[in-house]
Amino acid sequence: MSEVNNPQRYWRANLRLLTILLSIWFICSYGAGILFKDTLDQIMLGGFPLGFWFAQQGSIYLFVIIIFIYVRQMNKLDKAFNYDEDQSSNT
Repeated sequence: MSEVNNPQRYWRANLRLLTILLSIWFICSYGAGILFKDTLDQIMLGGFPLGFWFAQQGSIYLFVIIIFIYVRQMNKLDKAFNYDEDQSSNT
């Protein structure tokens, strides 16, 4: 079977992308905000310790960036599997 219109492969690719992106977010949020907090607190960012900044703001900014990456990658995936909205609205 080709990649075009193969729902199982499409869903697997989608779940793989989600797993990778959410793992990155978890590692950065949990690692920087909790596990490595004491080490990161020696660095100051905007007058605040870096560990505190990651726990309060950094993980939120990272999550927003991950959302944009997810949208871009899903658009590529949709085109690869012929689930593109632009093509389906023309038919």
